[in-house]
Amino acid sequence: MSFENMAPLVIDGVKNKIVLLVMDGLGGLPMEPGGKTELEAAKTPNMDSLAEKSMLGLHEAIRPGITPGSGPAHLSLFGYDPLKYVVGRGVLSALGIDFNLQPNDVAARGNFCTVDENGLVTDRRAGRIPTEEGQRLCDLLLQNIKIPGVEVFLAPEKEYRFLLVIRAEGLSPNVQETDPQVLGKKPLIASALDKKSERTAEIIQEFVSQAERILVDESPANMLLLRGFAQLPDWPKIPDVLNLKAIAIAMYPMYRGVAKLVGMESPAAAQSYDEEIDMLENFWEDYDYFFVHIKKTDSYGEDGNFEKKVQEIEKVDALLPRIMALDPSVLIITGDHSTPCLMKKHSWHPVPLLFYSKMCRPDNIASFGESACRRGSLGVRFPAYELMNLAMAHAGRLEKFGA
Repeated sequence: MSFENMAPLVIDGVKNKIVLLVMDGLGGLPMEPGGKTELEAAKTPNMDSLAEKSMLGLHEAIRPGITPGSGPAHLSLFGYDPLKYVVGRGVLSALGIDFNLQPNDVAARGNFCTVDENGLVTDRRAGRIPTEEGQRLCDLLLQNIKIPGVEVFLAPEKEYRFLLVIRAEGLSPNVQETDPQVLGKKPLIASALDKKSERTAEIIQEFVSQAERILVDESPANMLLLRGFAQLPDWPKIPDVLNLKAIAIAMYPMYRGVAKLVGMESPAAAQSYDEEIDMLENFWEDYDYFFVHIKKTDSYGEDGNFEKKVQEIEKVDALLPRIMALDPSVLIITGDHSTPCLMKKHSWHPVPLLFYSKMCRPDNIASFGESACRRGSLGVRFPAYELMNLAMAHAGRLEKFGA
């Protein structure tokens, strides 16, 4: 059933609560044959206990074999088929930092990066510079970049990440990303992918050329990479279609952005996991659907730091009693995609999924991990964009279909 067609089935007046707890990049792989994944290696007594009363499975954000980006992976979890609802990362970054994006603007997500004397990328994240350094570099670029007839906006997002927005007449976002996504290569040329986007590509190329000269003596952030060129789409929203008052609780701007794109409210970013759960408790009576995002599991996966990723999972497990004390009608614990430490990047592997509800038929499997989830009733390739249907049904928020 498509997202838009759910509206006629929604029951008004039901107050049952739904919580989606996303540990970004949760899925993993053993570091050696026969070993455990990060989730399996973590000591998670609370999740294991809850698993016994839940349905388990493995979900896929896009389709089999497709490695998802964070944007489409989260849209899928929210009930949007990511092959139908497509948006670039730039829009999500803009919404995540509350930038007033206009319909004709083109936005891009940027990374400050490090290149060597030959212009080859040696670190796509410039050593994960602090946000304060990102602010200084954005200010430096804004003071010096001049492109006639074009307004340029730059703002730090988090650490090495920043937002670029260009505002001018006749823009179109179908432009080649400059991020090669691998080390040892030069940044790509922002070439137009269709006729309408030629002017945009020329502006981006001029921006990058000027930025390269301005950043040349900086260290470690002596260059930048751009991806996710996009304009603001007009999509159906969760409050309108599902009659859910929804809130996003997250520490990183991009995830607040993707949630706002589908109609969730998003207060100021939390600063810690404990603060995220504080916000969940404080807003409990005011909302129906709660998206709670955990970022560091993905960051440590990308860094290849198995021990740290395990520790982050254990920190989240320790918070679970506070969530359960609120007595949610539905609690979903999962990731948006897999980020195995073995690979140091997003992967196509299906993601562990725990679905708790008092109305579910539990699988009676007393552990939460990839191997356990393979035995669960939700299967090994559950479409992530069907999760919202399942959550609505178990929360008593859907009518029967047909007479």
